[in-house]
Amino acid sequence: MMRRAVVKGVGHYLPERVVPNAEFEKSLETSDEWIKSRSGIERRHFAAEGQTTSDLASEAAKAALKMANMEGSDIDAIIVATSTADLTFPSAATMVQNAIGNTTGYAFDVQAVCAGFVYALSNANALIVSGQADRVLVIGAETFSRIMDWTDRATCVLFGDGAGALILEAEDGTGNTADRGVLSVDLNSDGRYKDLLYVDGGVSTQNSGMLRMQGKELFRHAVEKLAQTADAALGKIGLEADDVDWIVPHQANIRIIQSTAKKLGVGMERVIVTVQDHGNTSAASIPLALSVGVANGQIKQGDLVVTEAIGGGLAWGAVVIRW
Repeated sequence: MMRRAVVKGVGHYLPERVVPNAEFEKSLETSDEWIKSRSGIERRHFAAEGQTTSDLASEAAKAALKMANMEGSDIDAIIVATSTADLTFPSAATMVQNAIGNTTGYAFDVQAVCAGFVYALSNANALIVSGQADRVLVIGAETFSRIMDWTDRATCVLFGDGAGALILEAEDGTGNTADRGVLSVDLNSDGRYKDLLYVDGGVSTQNSGMLRMQGKELFRHAVEKLAQTADAALGKIGLEADDVDWIVPHQANIRIIQSTAKKLGVGMERVIVTVQDHGNTSAASIPLALSVGVANGQIKQGDLVVTEAIGGGLAWGAVVIRW
């Protein structure tokens, strides 16, 4: 017997305001066609004034709890992956904890930018496998609209706000790849590439800063590293890309998604794509896509799902899950 972290519920939340590409034509030298052709993005959601990351995260959490038929008090641990927390401290996770009425668990944030949800999922799995928790709520939530340079057409059209949540619960498995739950994890980072994607400010610089990106160089690293980490995660349990039902990639750019799928030898009919509707929501993009994939009837119980992401750091990784 082996203790497994099994998915019991998913949920997501998107702010009400939808921003189509055409809206950027008023203030930037760009067009709907230019944005679509380079990124695949058609629209994204922006948080309302006063609406925070923990607000989005809390709504996604409530949706996941509803699907899992659980109350907030049933959760042992809450992990929020975000780079845009409401406050320097306390964590956004503790704010979610309060919002769902949990007073007996523990909560903390994880920061690995766009790879944040993969890192948070890995931590949640470790808590369950080690017996430190039986039920873990894992959330990716971002308000990237707060750190955009609205004069930089190369970056500000790419990002959106949103949140996705997933609940893992301990179950006994046999220890083979037919088990439901998290089957393997592969995490990586390399701080030499900091300058490819970063925010040029922070608490210790006393300047909140804005997002900066070297797009072409980042693209090259993304395709190579995403395919490598997905292969590595599958290889750890003796599986290959042909065994996979669904790839759920970080939704950054349709060309990165297509190139990675090609490198893995997986047809696009086995890839969940939401980038056209949400843009790049950083740590929220994978749980958002998982929730949409379930809601659309694509991801079903028993399916083998691979999630993979890369973000600033550079940090990247993959998780293999039997749904």
